[in-house]
Order: sequence, then C-alpha cells, then structure tokens
Amino acid sequence: MVTLNVPSTLEADKIIGRVDLKECLSSADGIRPSDPDFRVLDDGSVYPARALVLSGKKRSFTIQLSDSKTQTQKEIPVMLEHQKKVLKKRHTKNTVLRRAKRRWAPIPCSMQENSLGPFPLFLQQVQSDAAQNYTVLYSISGRGVDQEPLNLFFIERDTGNLFCTRPVDREEYDVFDLIAYASTADGYSADLPLPLPIKVEDENDNYPLFTEEIYNFEVPESSRLGTVVGVVCATDKDEPDTMHTRLKYSILEQNPRSPGLFSVHPDTGVITTVSHYMDREVVDKYTLIMKVQDMNGQFFGLISTSTCIITVQDSNDNSPTFRQNAYETTVEENTYNVEILRIPVDDKDLVKSANWKANFTILKGNENGRFKITTDPATNEGVLCVVKPLDYEENRQVTLEIGVNNEAPFIRDVASRVPSMNRALVTVHVKDQDEGPECNPPEQYVRIKENSAVGSKINGYKAYDPETKNSNGLRYKKLQDPKEWVSIEEVSGLLTISKTLDRESMAPRNDLYNITVMAIDQEGKSCTGTLAVNIEDVNDNAPEILQDYLVICTPKMGYTDISAVDPDEPVNGPPFRFNLASSSPEVNRIWTLNPVNDTAARLSYRKNAEVQEYTVPVTVQDRAGQSTTKVLRVNLCDCTHPSQCTARSRSVGVSLGKWAILAILLGIALLFSVLLTLVCSVVTARKGKHFPEDLAQQNLIISNTEAPGDDRVCSANGFTTQTANNSSQGFCGTMRNGGQETYEMKGHQTLDSCRVAGHHHTLDSGRGGHMETDNCRYTYSEWHSFTQPRLGEDSIRGHTG
Repeated sequence: MVTLNVPSTLEADKIIGRVDLKECLSSADGIRPSDPDFRVLDDGSVYPARALVLSGKKRSFTIQLSDSKTQTQKEIPVMLEHQKKVLKKRHTKNTVLRRAKRRWAPIPCSMQENSLGPFPLFLQQVQSDAAQNYTVLYSISGRGVDQEPLNLFFIERDTGNLFCTRPVDREEYDVFDLIAYASTADGYSADLPLPLPIKVEDENDNYPLFTEEIYNFEVPESSRLGTVVGVVCATDKDEPDTMHTRLKYSILEQNPRSPGLFSVHPDTGVITTVSHYMDREVVDKYTLIMKVQDMNGQFFGLISTSTCIITVQDSNDNSPTFRQNAYETTVEENTYNVEILRIPVDDKDLVKSANWKANFTILKGNENGRFKITTDPATNEGVLCVVKPLDYEENRQVTLEIGVNNEAPFIRDVASRVPSMNRALVTVHVKDQDEGPECNPPEQYVRIKENSAVGSKINGYKAYDPETKNSNGLRYKKLQDPKEWVSIEEVSGLLTISKTLDRESMAPRNDLYNITVMAIDQEGKSCTGTLAVNIEDVNDNAPEILQDYLVICTPKMGYTDISAVDPDEPVNGPPFRFNLASSSPEVNRIWTLNPVNDTAARLSYRKNAEVQEYTVPVTVQDRAGQSTTKVLRVNLCDCTHPSQCTARSRSVGVSLGKWAILAILLGIALLFSVLLTLVCSVVTARKGKHFPEDLAQQNLIISNTEAPGDDRVCSANGFTTQTANNSSQGFCGTMRNGGQETYEMKGHQTLDSCRVAGHHHTLDSGRGGHMETDNCRYTYSEWHSFTQPRLGEDSIRGHTG
C-alpha cells in the first residue's frame, strides 16, 4: 500500500506524488491505473487526468504492472488521504455567513474544458462582507458575459452563485477575466469591483499532427552509421508544457521490412541510419510509417501517423565490367579513321549518371598511336577506331589491352575491396591489300661524271613491291628530264646517257639534276620518285681572262691588273698561271706580267714605252693544265683618267663598213657633178647667158624629213650636197645631228662670211620652221681650194680608223 497525502481539490495534470515501480516489478513494460481519473508515468509519477474534488477523506485505486516477456503481472494499491476542516454551525438566527473583508478578493476558479454538465454548471459563490448589514445585489461583466462569447456565464443577483451555461473549448478560450460587482438596492456600491478570473482546464482533446503528410528524404547508399536522413515534426494544440503536448516519435513500419536501416529519436524526430548495408542496386527506396503520440508516449496518449519516403542515392560502388575477357576484329591495311569494334560493358550503378558512364583507355599495344577508343554516350559502349594506317607487311596482328572505369571515382570503402579498372584484350587482324609499288625513299641519289660518253648506263631509281620486298614486275617511266640528257629502260630502270652532260650549263651549277621517275606494277598502280643526279665535274673548261681593252694613264699609272675565271669546280680551277704569249721581242721588252693572287696578275710597262695602243697576248693556265690565250688591247695613253682615252679611241677608231665606203664614193661622184655644173655656169655667164632673175633669187627650203631624199648625199666630212630643179648652184653648208642646221651660200660672198653666217643662224627642226641665209657665190678655183683639203683629211681619217 502506498499512501499519498493530497489536498481536497486536485488540479488536472498536476503531480500529486510518486510511486516506486521498480521496487515492485523492475522489468515492467505495461503500466495501467485502475481509476481512469488518474495517470501514471514510467517513472511512477501520478497525475490527475482532470480536476477532482475529494468528497471523502480517502480515495484509493491500484496500479497494475505487467511484463509482456515473462507474462508477469503485479498490483500496487494507492491510497489518497486529505484533512477536511469542520465548520461550526451558525446560530439559527444568523442566516448569513459572516466573512472578513479579505473575502472580497479574487478567488481561484476553474472549469473543465468540454465539460458534460449538467448545465447550468455551478462554478462558485461570490459574497461581499457588506451583505451582513445590507441587502447586496451581485452582477458580472467581461468576455463570456457581455462580450463574445455572449451569455456563457451568469450570476444570481441575490445569492452570488456563478454558473456556466455551455461547454468551453480551451484551445479557443483558455481563461475568462470577469469582473464581479456588489451593490445595494439603492445602487450604492457595497465593495470595489472584484476581478474574477476563470481558467479553463485543458483536456487532451487534440491529436498531435505532423507538419507534412508525406516527407521525402534522400540518403547516399554509401552513408555511414548514424547519418542523419531527415527530421519529422508534429504539433499539438493542447496546453503547452503539459502531458497533453509531450510528444514521442516512433517508426511504426518500414517497407521493405528487412533489414531495419533507420531509427528516429523519440523526442526530436531526427531520423538516422542504423546500418551500412544500404544498396541502391537492391532497394532504391524505403517507405516509413511514422507515429507521434502525446502524453509522453503512454498507451492512453493520442496518436497520429505520417509517411516518410527515403530515396537511396547512387554511389559509385560498382565498377564497369567487360562481358568478355577477349575480343577479335579485322581491318584492312592502309585504312584509317574507321570504326573496327564496339565493346559493351555492364554497370549496376544509376544509368546515365557519372557513376555509370564508362571511360575507356588503351593500356598497351598502342605505342604508335594508331588506335583510339571513345565512349558512345547513348549505349556506354567503347568504340575502337583506327586513326593511322596499318601495314600488313610490317605487322599482321596487333594486340591491345583495354581498361575501363567510371567518370566518377570509386567510393573509399569499395575501392579498397574491388579493383577500380576492369581489363580486356582486343586482337586486331590486319588484312592484306594490293597497295601498289612503293617509292621509298622518295628521293634517291646517283653520281656521274660530266662529259660521260653518250650511251653510257647508270643506275636508275629503284622502287619495290611492299608485299614481295623486291622490284620484280615493275616498269619504269621517265616523267621529267629538264635537259633531256638521259633515257630510261622500262624494265630495269637503268638510265642511258643520250646527250653530253655539261655541269656548267646547270643553274645553279652546284645543284643536283633531278629526274622524276614513275614506277608501275602489273595492276597499273604506280608511285613517283625523284632521282637526284650529282654530276661530277671534269676539267673541261680553261680559265678565261675577263678584260679585253685596258687603258693605262702614263705616267700616273705604272700597271694594270687582269683577272680570270674558271667555270669548273675549285679542284680544277685556281690558282692560275699568267704568261706573256707573244714571241715579239718588242712586247717582251716593254711589258712584264707578275701574279697578284690566285686569280689575277699585274701587267706593267717599262718607262721608255711610247704612248700608243698595243696588242699584248696573255696565256692563263689552271692548276690541272688547261690553258687559253687572249690578245689584250692595251692603250698606253697620256691622260689623267682612263675614261679620257676611252672616249678618244671611240671617236678615232670608227671603222667603216662596206656600205659606208659605198656611200662615200657616191658622195664624191655627186660632188664632182656639182663642180661640173658650176663650171658650166661660169662659162655660160661669160658668154652673156644669165639665169632668170627669179632663179637666181631662189632659196633652198630646209626639210625635216627623217629619211634623206634621193637628191641628197651626206659626205664623210659633214657637207651636204643638193640639186634643185635639175640646175646646179654653188653653196656651202653644215648639217648637224641629222639636219638641224642647213645653210645656203650664193655667189659673190666669201667663204668666211658664209661660215660666220652659218654659225649665227640655227634652224630648230623641232618647230618645223625654216630660214634662208645670205646668198654667196664662188668661182671654181675658190670652191676647189675649199673642198679639196677637207676631202683629203676625211680620206686620211677613214684609212686610220
């Protein structure tokens, strides 16, 4: 028996005592009081389920304890006792209870939520001490009286009894603050207004509710123990900080049921993992039925449920695997940029994710970079391609080792147990293909001496069949031979010299002579190569002196240098030897020749040499004995600069050709005809025959015609002879630069006056105008004395040149 001392009035959910349950049954998992007005918690705390007033001194009930595992049950008797005060009976004449003035004060008052009545429900009596002497009338005001909710409370005017008219919901109104008034019949306020709070005692009439009907959480499949998955939360409208709002969370059901992977904290609602055996590839989603219960989870507490869906996120805990350990494929040689094999792999991870996508690598066998493997994003297959041509003759089979892993790295725990890369072998068979002859190397070299005999044979370009590794069955054709020096034999490819080879005719001389050759097999396939011919030099060219005409200004210059070149290679070239080749004692006496360097010599003269032009033969010889002789014209001139003698030699040394000599002869003949005409004119004049006056006054018209007419002949001394109207007349004149000045001289003027007149009158042929000079006439003796010396001078000059 357990006895608890309690007051006569018990408030709901207010602890009244504690019972030691462990002493009676330590393994108890079921606690149930026999009286429903009381509740007992796991720790033995005893609470009234509602507000109670103990009418008697004692009230008893039992606490039933049970152990479901051992099927044991025990009971603990509980006795509630209280001390009731006895009021002395009033004298019959004292009809009203006398109260001290302290009675008119707030009296604690409460009412049960959702009370069942009967209504009106008496709550308490309010009395004023003034009622001992006066007739007092009572009234109230406030919410529930004259404010919403209206007419919930009323008070009897004469007795002061306070009543409630209907049930009240605490979640809507938790307290009513009323004001009580006491007044006399004549309206006198017997006491001050009395605040009268009425508290609505909570009843566990609201279920706890989850904030969401369905919770959605995600958790990686590689999560460790204790990983937080999510938090569930519930609310209860009942009075806070009471048993009615003390909530407990639990998991009612997990689907799939096994294994149990999750737990929830009973107070906070935090869901965590309790196992590391989650495998998305086995179960990718779990459904939990969550329960929340008030009254701290006691069996009599109200319960609500919610659904929690937990999705397992994929982790890269599965490596891609080849379906076979070895693969085979074929490819024709010389083909590239083609797909030759597709390699499928299996991966249990989430499709299209980085944990599923394969990454292929060629581990071995691709040292030459002829293969490439990529991933088909749609099928996740490895696509093996040839990117460089394969050669059947070089390698008929290639073995590749292919590795595969995922784009995402392996998780740490799995990587330590399983190798991250799977491997497979791929054997590539190369198929033979008729690929034609091969010109390798593309440029071949051969040496041959220049001036080799026509018809000589030399080795030509050699191509080969890559399959047989020889040149059998190939035909050759010459495509390009710049100088057509050789011909090619179709079967053997040998070259035959068809023309004399001259190394010095090549440009540049030291370059190779390229011959383009085509090789053709029996199938008509061909290749092209170049035969680079290195033509070896022979000493087939003598050195050559560069100078022809030399000027030495005496006495300022005592010598002049001459030089020579040899088109042959240096082995057949300098140093040169220079010698005088003349057998003339005079040349050997005047001139000496001394070397300057390998390619030049110095020609010097003795001091007693006369100033004139000499012919000096000089022989030059190369180191191999080839020599040549050249006659040099050496002008020993009295000058200050060689250019002065060069200009004179040009004016003096004009040589006349046969046409020039013919023109001179014709000019002389024409001159004699003019002279004959003049003689006739003189004779006629003496006989008294005169030319008409107008004829005597005629003038020759200057012509600018570029080609001379038939009646004009230019003599060597620059005079121009002309006839007009078949009559001859004596005149003198000068034509400069093709006829820019022309003068006419008529009788009775002297030659000096004619010269003066001629030099002071100039005719500009560019303007096309003409002018007449003064007339002058001569006798035959005067004309003859003027022309004859000049004709003789011109004749001497012509012979000298």
